[in-house]
Formats: sequence, structure tokens, C-alpha cells
Amino acid sequence: LGEGRRCREKLVEGGRHVEGQVIADHHGSAIHLGERECSVQRRHQKVVEEAPSPGLSPSERARILPLVAEVVRRSGYRNAGTVEMLLDQDGKLWFMEMNTRLQVEHPVTETITGVDLVEWQLRVAANEALPERPPDVGGHALELRINAEDPDDGFRPSPGRVTELHLPQGEGIRVDTHLRTGDRIPPHYDSMIAKLIVHGST
Repeated sequence: LGEGRRCREKLVEGGRHVEGQVIADHHGSAIHLGERECSVQRRHQKVVEEAPSPGLSPSERARILPLVAEVVRRSGYRNAGTVEMLLDQDGKLWFMEMNTRLQVEHPVTETITGVDLVEWQLRVAANEALPERPPDVGGHALELRINAEDPDDGFRPSPGRVTELHLPQGEGIRVDTHLRTGDRIPPHYDSMIAKLIVHGST
């Protein structure tokens, strides 16, 4: 900005973290696949992700998501991506950043749209065209990050051997993990060891 000039950022108090999932192809098309809310966080890390966002009204959703897709289309971006925003208490959205990749929480979008986002990325890479309109969104989904942490020690990472592992199963339940009983959780990485994704009609 030049010497002596200052840059200011908008302070959004009590904001909600909302992000729009988009994908764009090599033929000039970009579509949105709904939004997710990621407001439940600890130490600036998402813990629970939800789709669709309970913070957006139907009219806000109908206005915002096509706009997000249009911004991505006009930028010339080609791939899956996530536009992250803050929703203030007056219902105004503030742009934060765009992640040019799939994020950890993409399964909640997959469950409410029926779209395999990795497959769609591969189709875009193979120069295939996207559908003309976004898929319908159905139901409601939550993703809960399961972390190897010690709640009695300020939720610090808790590496060590997994002596017993029980994962839920059933209709509307998906668990993404590499863990098995007997595995050892190393101290060198993020403490997230699994994702529990649940989906229902409401």
C-alpha cells in the first residue's frame, strides 16, 4: 500500500463461518453445491461442520450461492474450491478467502447433494463439461472431527497406542479414518484421527 499507509480489516463480532462449495470446468461453467457452516471451532480449528447452514435463510441462500459461483467463473478458476465467508449479525457476508482444493469437510456436501466431488474433479481435469445446473440439495448433514486429545489437559494432542476402537455403523452414517485397533497415533501431526459424518432427512 505504500510507506505510511495502513490496511484495515473489518471486525465481525459474533460472526458465523459459512463457506460455499463450488466447482468450475474448462468450458466456462461454474456451479455451486450448497454451503456449509463451520462456526463450531476450537483454537481456530473447525470441530463441527454442518450443511446446509442453519444461519442462512432460503432467500439469502438463493442470492448468495449463485453469486459465489459467478465470481469463481469470472476469475477463470477451473477445479473444485471453497469460498469462505463470515456472516455478520445483520446478515451481511464478508469474504475471507478461497481454498483452491477440497477441504476436510467436503463429505457433508457430498451427502446432501449425492455428488462425488473427487470424481467431479477428475471429470473436470479430463476436460468434461459440468451439468448446466447445480444438483438438488436434500436433507441435512453434520461432520464431527474426532481428535486424539486429552480433555483433562486442555485438549492437548494425546498420541499413543489405540487399545480399542469402536466405529458406529448404520443408515446415514459414514466414518472416514485410517485407524484400526492396535495402531499407534504419532505425535508429529494434527490430532484429527477420524471424521464422523451423519446424514438425515431433517
